[in-house]
Amino acid sequence: RVQLVESGGSSVQAGRSLRLSCAASGYTSSGYCMGWFRQVPGKKREGVAAIDSDGTTIYADSVKDRFTISHDNAKKSLYLEMSSLKPEDTAMYYCAAAPAEFRLWDEYVMVESDFHYWGQGTQVTVSS
Repeated sequence: RVQLVESGGSSVQAGRSLRLSCAASGYTSSGYCMGWFRQVPGKKREGVAAIDSDGTTIYADSVKDRFTISHDNAKKSLYLEMSSLKPEDTAMYYCAAAPAEFRLWDEYVMVESDFHYWGQGTQVTVSS
């Protein structure tokens, strides 16, 4: 089965950068649609960014032009480069994978139920 393990979370000051990584194992195909969600206590988990096996990417409006998602299919890894971090970016960040055949489109809004595999999360804290 697919297993996802996040790393890279930390406490940083506003304006700094951080890189999250997600190591995946148990793939049965050459690639999956994968994404990052985040959640703060008491709030619904929200989609941050996703990338499919064709390299199509989508971002939440709140992180466009600041975050970059990428993957390395050979290493079965997913990354999230976060720059110009803001206190409102503070959250637990989760790596998630959708079924291999899932493809993104421009108007797609990330939905938890589309992603069947989840990591345990890595905490990002941004102080002002």
